[in-house]
Amino acid sequence: MSSSCGTGGCSHGANLESAQRPLITKNKVNEDLQSYWDTIYTVVDYQKNGWFEEVPQQSLDLIHQLNLDKDARILNVGAGTTTLVDFLLKQNFNNISATDISSTALEILKDRLQDNAKKIDWITDDLTNPTLLLDLAPVDLWIDRAVFHFFTEVKDQETYLNLLAQKVKKGGYVILATFNLKGASKCSGLPVRRYNELMLKTKLKDNFDLVESFEYTYTMPSGDTRPYIYTLFKRI
Repeated sequence: MSSSCGTGGCSHGANLESAQRPLITKNKVNEDLQSYWDTIYTVVDYQKNGWFEEVPQQSLDLIHQLNLDKDARILNVGAGTTTLVDFLLKQNFNNISATDISSTALEILKDRLQDNAKKIDWITDDLTNPTLLLDLAPVDLWIDRAVFHFFTEVKDQETYLNLLAQKVKKGGYVILATFNLKGASKCSGLPVRRYNELMLKTKLKDNFDLVESFEYTYTMPSGDTRPYIYTLFKRI
């Protein structure tokens, strides 16, 4: 197993009027980290990034089993250039927010969505030092594929988890996917923290019940593979 996933091969927004939604809201974030990710999305075709999924089937399958209302509030954290929002829009979900530290990534995603970008609330913010996200109304579903494992410092993990606990409604859900214990130790040149089911369950503490967990081997655009663990939690 390679030790790195690589880059070419690894209610603030809700209150905006529809016509204003494509304007990305941005506040002061970790400028060094933001610059790092902006560069990644500038120099590498997003479809060649090691985490790119043409069809995010595992996330879609988990969402399908939740039987959410079409107006359920959905927050995709670390959205990057994900195709997940495309599929959610096709399924007529109409209350979607996408956030990332990289405004460059969100601009690429907006351009791909074209007119449908107006249907998304866009927020550029730092999950380890949130500002705009603090004003976001509680959500029915929090989706994180491959963001949490970048937070190797306990203080950053706690900030993220506190935000999650504040922003997921009681009865709401969290989809959390990270590298599993057999996964890469780095991604895009940055160290990551790997998890198993028990470790993630412990991190979310008593506020959430584990509904489902499974391991999944993801095939990158380069053809290399990366072992993930997917978990679905319910807020109690």
